[in-house]
Order: sequence, then structure tokens, then C-alpha cells
Amino acid sequence: MVALKDEAAAVPMPVVIDHFARAKANDGVNQPGFDVLLALVKSGKAYVKLSATYRISDQPPHYPDAPLIAQALINANPDRILWGSNWPHPGRGTTREDLAPPYPSDDGAQINQLPKWISNPMIWKKILVDNPATLYGFSAS
Repeated sequence: MVALKDEAAAVPMPVVIDHFARAKANDGVNQPGFDVLLALVKSGKAYVKLSATYRISDQPPHYPDAPLIAQALINANPDRILWGSNWPHPGRGTTREDLAPPYPSDDGAQINQLPKWISNPMIWKKILVDNPATLYGFSAS
């Protein structure tokens, strides 16, 4: 993971990491490599998408083991966090050729987790509106 940090730091543009960087919710914030991820987010070099909580937790629909991961990422740098639904929820095929049916996910239940992870509406707006507008270069107004 340290080598990945150096490689990401050398890229001349922001790096976007999907699905909470696939941190394992059950392993918490002390899992190997999570400190490196937090350093990338803190530095502003990486964005992390809070998307597809079902990819880091096997406790749907409320994912009670995910808040610590989400909160650590948000607190590291709320200006580098994005939310995404992961629609159309591709299945968990093991290879590119292995097609799997879409994962059954309730996007409403997914986004309803955000206020449980962080209570500040200004940060919700950053995650849902301002940060994507900045990253992708479109107007947030």
C-alpha cells in the first residue's frame, strides 16, 4: 500500500478511489493500509467515493459496521469525499468475462446512511454537490 501511495502522489491529477477503497468494515480503521488511504485523502491527492457499502460490509440494509470507516474518511478531508450509488450495481463476478446479475441494492437506504455517518448538513452538501462539481468541473449552482 505504501508503494501505491507514492504512485498516486506522482500522478499529475486527482485520483478517485471507489467503494470506500474496499476497506473491510469489520476490520475497522486499524486494518493494514487504511492509514495510507487516510494520508492520501488528507493530502488532497485522492478522492474516495462512499459507494456500494455492500462491497465493504455484509450487514445490509443499514451496515452497522460501516460508520467508522465512513467517518474516518470524511474526517480526514471532507473536501475529498464523494457519494455514489454504484448503479446499476454490477454483480460480483470474479473475472471480466464472468457476468453476474446486478446486486440487489436499495439506493434510498444507501444514501440514508450519510446522515448517520456525519451530522453536519454542510458536509452532506460538500459530499453530494460541491465535491463532485469541483472534481468533474461542472457548476454546483
